[in-house]
Amino acid sequence: MKYTQLGRTGLKVSRLVLGTMNFGPQTDEAGSHAIMDAALDAGINYFDTANVYGWGENKGRTEEIIGNWFAKGGERRDKVVLATKVYGNMAADGNAWPNHDKLSAVNIRRAVDASLKRLRTDYIDVYQFHHVDRRTPFEEIWQAIDVLVQQGKILYVGSSNFPGYKIAQANEIAARRGGTIGLVSEQCLYNLAERRAEMEVIPAAQEYGLGVIPWSPLHGGLLGGVIKKEVEGGRRAGGRAAAALADTAIRAQVQSYEDLLDKHGVEHGETALAWLLTRPGVTGPIVGPRTAEQLDSALRAVELELSEDLLTGLDEIFPGPGPSPEAFAW
Repeated sequence: MKYTQLGRTGLKVSRLVLGTMNFGPQTDEAGSHAIMDAALDAGINYFDTANVYGWGENKGRTEEIIGNWFAKGGERRDKVVLATKVYGNMAADGNAWPNHDKLSAVNIRRAVDASLKRLRTDYIDVYQFHHVDRRTPFEEIWQAIDVLVQQGKILYVGSSNFPGYKIAQANEIAARRGGTIGLVSEQCLYNLAERRAEMEVIPAAQEYGLGVIPWSPLHGGLLGGVIKKEVEGGRRAGGRAAAALADTAIRAQVQSYEDLLDKHGVEHGETALAWLLTRPGVTGPIVGPRTAEQLDSALRAVELELSEDLLTGLDEIFPGPGPSPEAFAW
């Protein structure tokens, strides 16, 4: 495994981040524990989750699965850089009681303690805001975070799904308060097929020293050889990939992508991950394996070297917006 610093911090993390959203809904506890053991054995030390994972009436279940894995001992907790998130409505029916969601100081305090209990640990390495809270000022948010840092319950803070201007606003207010490190990472939707983050989110993250953690690196399976699987095995695409392929222009684009990778003799999903690892500012993409085989495929991406010819071809098929701010202007 290869490692890098998380943004401007001294925290060393793996170039792949283990996403756990499937733990519970798609993968049972035993299977989830096996995947975490395999990830740790392979050198992945950065695990990402959220308080809402498990979904519906099972919200919080994913954190519980991770907590039970930590409880097995073997220095599991000490070896893991643990990241979880706050913001979501934790009510099973979606009807949150007032102050039981978003980023008020009241909910942050409540949510941290609940996550610590489920995770069976006494601290969270990276506590992430899952979304922008338009109603809560950052002065209040940072005051709540400062208390938690002083209590030793969290060490660093990150964001997720923030636009560039909110990254700037959050860190400027943190700097004015003094003594607050501010955001150190941003999780954003970023992959070959979805490159809008290059316009402002990634430049803002680089300017303020945030590590970029792309989620959905295969764009819901669209970049994982979906057409080839459909032709060879009759396996139909689902979810986001199916909706995208219904557009004939996108289907033609994905076909060109698969043809290019077949020409170069490389695997589709591994290439999509390897491409992200070449991008400026990217710490590492989140991979969410449902099986050990999917984890093995993701691990191979770390060692995959993409030729200049292949990188050029990928840019031709999936052109980015161009440099910022020129992408906005012309």
